[in-house]
Amino acid sequence: MTGPIVARTRAELQAARGTSTVALVPTMGALHDGHVQLLKHARPLAETLVASIFVNPTQFAPGEDFEDYPRTFEADLQRCAEAGVDVVFAPAVETMYPSGLVDTITVDPGPLGTILEGATRPTHFRGVLTVVSKLFGLVRPDVAVFGEKDYQQLTLISQMSRELALGVEIVGCPTVREADGLAMSSRNRYLTDEQRSTAAVLSAGLRAGVAAAADGPDAVLAAAHAVIDPADVDLDYLVLTDPELGPAVAGAEARLLVAARVGKPRLLDNIGLTLGKS
Repeated sequence: MTGPIVARTRAELQAARGTSTVALVPTMGALHDGHVQLLKHARPLAETLVASIFVNPTQFAPGEDFEDYPRTFEADLQRCAEAGVDVVFAPAVETMYPSGLVDTITVDPGPLGTILEGATRPTHFRGVLTVVSKLFGLVRPDVAVFGEKDYQQLTLISQMSRELALGVEIVGCPTVREADGLAMSSRNRYLTDEQRSTAAVLSAGLRAGVAAAADGPDAVLAAAHAVIDPADVDLDYLVLTDPELGPAVAGAEARLLVAARVGKPRLLDNIGLTLGKS
């Protein structure tokens, strides 16, 4: 099996990219089966598939796990090869931020970036949108694929591409789950066996909410809260919104989102549902 071309500089990327249509899957590495599904989802969407591997410093706040974030480049290359990736773009920080981390021009996420994850991590989405916009400018993809697990991120990136006329089609890929329902994440490796068992209540709570959807918004939240006990997890938020993260509307499509810390890692999950009118 022939592996992907590894490009580390802007010039190497442009040479490897060629002139064909391009699908991009941005990652921070430490690839797991969820990432592989993103890559496989993207593979038929364009002639050339590019995966970026870059642990972006600007989306980590002081005290977060930037230094400890798992870096498994050789294993990541193997997973990329298995998924049919043509080019892996693995730049240095200096390549992505030639003016430095302090002086760089950034992308303001706007009001949507101040709620949910943005309320807990106020600098996070500015870093995410800035690096994604840089990747779009460098890779020049026709389409980019992101996981629905980070639903607010997906929503903001879609909004950015649309509002800034970046010309990139944004495609969401359904969340990939472990056998116990836990949403796959690179940070799951931080969990002990006991914490892993505890973390399964997050997806169980979401499923309970879906089961109560016919009875309306209040029933959804009550059912989810009945399963997700703050005594077991450090619950940050459990909210019901519309698909664009605005107020949920009875009788319409909605999104149930949760964030909680279980031991060291902070875990996110969400699920789509259709609300009844009750």
